Amino acid sequence: MEKSYRIRLAGFGALLLALIAMGGWLRLQKEAVETASWGLSFPQPGQCPAGNASAEELAAWDAVYVGDPDAPVLYLTFDAGYENGYTAGILDVLAKHKAPAAFFVVGTYIQQNPELVKRMAAEGHIVGNHTWHHWDMDKIGDRATFTQELRDVATAYEQLVGSPMPNYYRPPRGVYAEQNLSMAQELGYRTVFWSLAYVDWKQDDQPSREEAFDKLLGRVHNGAVVLLHSTSATNAEILDELLTKWEEMGYRFGSLEELYQGKQ
Repeated sequence: MEKSYRIRLAGFGALLLALIAMGGWLRLQKEAVETASWGLSFPQPGQCPAGNASAEELAAWDAVYVGDPDAPVLYLTFDAGYENGYTAGILDVLAKHKAPAAFFVVGTYIQQNPELVKRMAAEGHIVGNHTWHHWDMDKIGDRATFTQELRDVATAYEQLVGSPMPNYYRPPRGVYAEQNLSMAQELGYRTVFWSLAYVDWKQDDQPSREEAFDKLLGRVHNGAVVLLHSTSATNAEILDELLTKWEEMGYRFGSLEELYQGKQ
């Protein structure tokens, strides 16, 4: 009887280990399918790039990365993980060009830069949700933690400004999973990726004016959702000239509200 019991127990243990291994394999397979870092490939200058998910696929989660390919409209967005002394000047340039923009901020940005956040809102710009901690959100699978990452930012904004935070969300570093997009949608958020960006976030290796203009003028296209970092010295230096050049090319600047209205 004891020997038979040991055999059954060993068999149960082997089965349990197999089930655990299978669960881990399925989890890894799911992550491999659903997890991605937003990326673009540009076919040729002046044309809309291809993302690693199509506009139609993203629409299922109220997510976008580009506007109307037939309309010469640009949508300016800035990611703000911290303040580097350039945002006030950026706001001055946007006011000069009457250009609406969206600033995606983390929670600590609101805490540390209340006057800038209030100015963004007062001047008609969208202040969007970039999460509290700027984590890779694909690592967060439970709804409670994901919700708190966004809700804490929205609460801090509403307490500061006195009105609800606009329901736009950008995953930090563009890292996402389908599950995250679904949870953001369930929370009422619209996820905003981008179709035009360049490497402007490295503080110790800022692009030159020439490099910036080469990327931002050579790859601009109808409906572009432009991602710039407000921490970039190069962006602050060239923004007025950049917006002027885009205007001379026939583009105007639209808001994310306009972008989403065009998707309806």
